[in-house]
Amino acid sequence: MFGAVAGKAVGLVVSGLAGAVAYDGVKKVARSGAVREAAVSMTTWGLKGARAAETGAEKARLATADIVAEARGRIGEEAPAPGNGHGHGHEH
Repeated sequence: MFGAVAGKAVGLVVSGLAGAVAYDGVKKVARSGAVREAAVSMTTWGLKGARAAETGAEKARLATADIVAEARGRIGEEAPAPGNGHGHGHEH
């Protein structure tokens, strides 16, 4: 019986020691700035991805506007001038 209790106690001490060593390692990494650098790098990539998506969406919007303008021209309808201020729901 004493052997089982002693075995569990040794297991707990080893587990606690491993946890303390891991905690100290995490603290050292956090102090070194590696975590911050990784976070900044990931944010940079995220911003670049968002900008690329915005650029792609703008190109698609312009291509669609060109197609609609050409289709209107084919049926003899003039496309409204861009930014004419009509039709957006309020007065200035």
